[in-house]
Amino acid sequence: MASITVFLSASTKIAPIFYENARELGREIARRKHTLVYGGNHVGPMGELADGAREFNGKVVGITPHFFNDDGVADSKADELILVDTMRERKAILEERGDAFCVLPGGVGTLEEFIECLVARTLEQHFKPIILINTAGFWNPLIDMLRQQMETGFVRAHTMDLFDIVESPAAAVLLIESKLKIHCGASADTIIR
Repeated sequence: MASITVFLSASTKIAPIFYENARELGREIARRKHTLVYGGNHVGPMGELADGAREFNGKVVGITPHFFNDDGVADSKADELILVDTMRERKAILEERGDAFCVLPGGVGTLEEFIECLVARTLEQHFKPIILINTAGFWNPLIDMLRQQMETGFVRAHTMDLFDIVESPAAAVLLIESKLKIHCGASADTIIR
């Protein structure tokens, strides 16, 4: 089975649909016997993601800086909680520990994580699947911007082929299984390019 790194928000000021999708992704990852790797905090959608995985007895690996642990927001219920000194260390371990990446809606930190994984994939530093979960069209402006950058020559013509866009957590997990050739009795046919 795979270790799936999820990038997402810890904001507590967002619409309920973003909480619901995070929880559903955690459930899907655990239900299909994969390991959840994430930012290790138990607030906002991050907390929902981890709790969703725990509903199905999934393995939860959290990676977070010491200062979040000191603030009391680190996920003390994680099966493995890795405390690091900096956000850069956190990102490096999140990338290293994942066989694939799912990106839920988030802020500038989530955007940075997605772009960093995409740049590394563009430079052939990894060949791991990258899946944007486009909840309620959240990522449409980013997708449009990347297409414009491609059309105007600022990014390589194949950049849009280096990640996939889906609308639901279930579609994301099925697609990862398809790309990693993990057979759990289902097929991924819900890519929405």
